[in-house]
Amino acid sequence: MNDPKARRPRRRSRNGLVDVLNALLTLLVLALLLAGGAFLYGASQFYGKGPLPQATVFRVESGSGLGSVSTRLEEQGLISNRYVFQLGGRALERAAALKAGDFNIPAGASMADILSELTEGNPIRYAVTIPEGWTTWDVVQRVNDNENLIGEIATQPAEGSILPGSYDYVPGDTRQSVIDAMQASMTKALAEVWAGRQADLPLETPEQLVVLASIVERETGVATERPEVAAVFVNRLRQGMRLQSDPTIIYGITLGKATLGRGLRRSEIEAQTPYNTYQIDGLPPTPIANPGIEALKAVANPDSHNYLYFVAKGASPSEGHVFAETYAEHRKNVAQYRKLADEAEAARKALEDAEAGAAADAPAAQ
Repeated sequence: MNDPKARRPRRRSRNGLVDVLNALLTLLVLALLLAGGAFLYGASQFYGKGPLPQATVFRVESGSGLGSVSTRLEEQGLISNRYVFQLGGRALERAAALKAGDFNIPAGASMADILSELTEGNPIRYAVTIPEGWTTWDVVQRVNDNENLIGEIATQPAEGSILPGSYDYVPGDTRQSVIDAMQASMTKALAEVWAGRQADLPLETPEQLVVLASIVERETGVATERPEVAAVFVNRLRQGMRLQSDPTIIYGITLGKATLGRGLRRSEIEAQTPYNTYQIDGLPPTPIANPGIEALKAVANPDSHNYLYFVAKGASPSEGHVFAETYAEHRKNVAQYRKLADEAEAARKALEDAEAGAAADAPAAQ
């Protein structure tokens, strides 16, 4: 017969194994619950409303990683927990997608919203805008005055080497990098314009095209006139006539660092200087400004006409010019311009006198 007492140790062994398995299972369930709780907590923190009380601008420096960005977000009060933000960014595989720049962050933005903005949104646009016809000195002054840029401009850009326009940058970019972008744009634009120029132009190099385009740019404030004005100067070069451009004389006096603020004197027109196109043959030695793309195109493909002269229609540059083929016709146009200028000056003086008289007749304040 079997002894029942002999089976008891096996029963205890089986019961012990079950107890261990139950304990492990309990620990596993607790671990899962804790993990689930941590996940739910993290998710609520990541997707829940953030602590930012009002909209602000947050800057991501160029080259910043997720760790440094999350630290700064927490320090500036945009998020409540840098580690949750980092884990969320890595879980969503957005750690390497951060963009540099300034971003608008709305009040109460969640971590998910902020991460989306910093990786998928558009940074605030910052740009340096250079008007057509500005001198290099003007350009350098504007770039140097921009407080969002850093560093110094290593070398003074050559006159005419900058293409006017708007150039985007990220705060913290160097001033030299912005100048480099402007010069690279001019190099590219000039190569394309030069390649598409008229075959019979009296210009030997792209640099000469820039010189003439800078004169055209400073001669007219009416965009549609550029090809017509360019053709006048091209016609003069073909016939060996001097350009006789007032802006070139002015540049020789100011070197592009100031406005003259007055009319030219007879002595200045007669002065022998490298930029006085009343006295020199052909083109001046350098551009007198930075011409825009339309001025470059106008010189590369000027209008076809026989005009050799032009003079302003009136006192305002927006009125454009009157063109003539002969000097006799041009003299009549000049006389008409002077008459209009004298009338405008007389009207201005009469208005000033009337205003002064009205001020004198007004009763004194009690």
